[in-house]
Amino acid sequence: MRRHRNVKIVATLGPASDDYEMIRKLHEAGADVFRLNMSHGSHDEIRKRHAIIRQVAQDLDSPIGILADLQGPKLRVGVFADGAEELLEGARFRLDLDPAEGDVTRVCLPHPEIFAALKPGANLLVNDGKIRLKVSDCGADFANCEVVTGGTISNRKGVNVPDVVLPLAALSEKDRADLEFVCDLGVDWLALSFVQRPEDVQEARELARGRAAVMSKIEKPAAVDSFDEILAVSDGVMVARGDLGVELPVAAVPPIQKRLIRGCRAAAKPVIVATQMLESMIESPMPTRAEVSDVANAIYEGADAIMLSAESAAGQYPLEAVGTMDNVAKSVESDPTYVAVIEASRRVERSSIADGIVAAAREISEATDIQAICCYTQSGTTASLTARERPQVPIIALTSEQATAGRLTLTWGTTCVMTGEVSRFKQAVVSAARVATSLGLATEEQQIVIVAGVPFNQPGSTNILRVAPCAENLIYVTEPE
Repeated sequence: MRRHRNVKIVATLGPASDDYEMIRKLHEAGADVFRLNMSHGSHDEIRKRHAIIRQVAQDLDSPIGILADLQGPKLRVGVFADGAEELLEGARFRLDLDPAEGDVTRVCLPHPEIFAALKPGANLLVNDGKIRLKVSDCGADFANCEVVTGGTISNRKGVNVPDVVLPLAALSEKDRADLEFVCDLGVDWLALSFVQRPEDVQEARELARGRAAVMSKIEKPAAVDSFDEILAVSDGVMVARGDLGVELPVAAVPPIQKRLIRGCRAAAKPVIVATQMLESMIESPMPTRAEVSDVANAIYEGADAIMLSAESAAGQYPLEAVGTMDNVAKSVESDPTYVAVIEASRRVERSSIADGIVAAAREISEATDIQAICCYTQSGTTASLTARERPQVPIIALTSEQATAGRLTLTWGTTCVMTGEVSRFKQAVVSAARVATSLGLATEEQQIVIVAGVPFNQPGSTNILRVAPCAENLIYVTEPE
């Protein structure tokens, strides 16, 4: 299914989007990748959704990516004798390891690793930052705090610790079990929560063993500080703005988003902008103007994908939310300013033959009457490098690897098509011409650019470019001797 836009749309599945009919409609409306949130739903429910997605892809003969989002460690306070308490600004409040029910003076925080990392002056955020506590003194099993911002604190509310790197692994025991389950199931991407350091990503990669690409969720200040090192060991990045906005001043999030997007683009790795993009559409069929501008800005910045969370998982208008994103993307990408902005942000240090080949392909496509750039790729690298250039013509990725096709569903401007293995470049040219014409991207009278690596079927060997007229290559049934 060819999209008339370059940015990809990720839709989260949930109670509002749980059957074949709705998942098919969401894909037809514009969803390119479906997110399975491992924080919600049993393995049986996840298995069912996975099977439906694969069935829809088969029925529509259209590649659909699947992203499994791991929950990560959850830090929560204990319970209160009265269910909730009102903390007043300036009051004293204690967190400790005592499992007894809490009151207005204290509550259990059953995470000794937090106390081990705390220092006086550190901030603790409760209930998505609605309550702010400042540590006055602390020890191995307690933290005495001053209430900086008061509010209602209730049972098992989440706790964020923005000022310190916690001695916690990004993968809990639940995450390890979930990772093994979804890798065996056959997802394309793993989204890793609670990333603080590159070692967190390396651990997930070792457990995945190449069965799925690993995407790092940037949601903690420590991850922002170590972003370059985290990006180097990640296959992709998700800008998780919700948690970033809790642990950092909200005014800091937009420039961070822009910097992360540019870093991912320079590295030719896909980046998703996520959280609260069309939040009002959970309950309304129409978004706010501010939300539309937010989605548009992510597209102008060059994001590979934009994501819906509760809007499509639990909202009343999942189809309308996907349709809104699709329409905004088409509107932005048809704006001449968009082309100018994308071109102005093309600052890539090219250091390899592959870099030069894909840059030449983009320049040729813009200087002549080229209709598409066709990339033969085994690992996906050639297509990713081509997408980094943000050409003004469609990118067709041709691969014989199902895993590569699934992972490229997140890559900007790329339509992936499964092909048989090729051993000679003439076969590649013939196949590319047929695919380009069958997709309606070129006519027999028009030309395409083919980018490939010779010898074939060796990752990282991109070294050849050819401009080919479709007509003369469509006449071959098999490769001539």
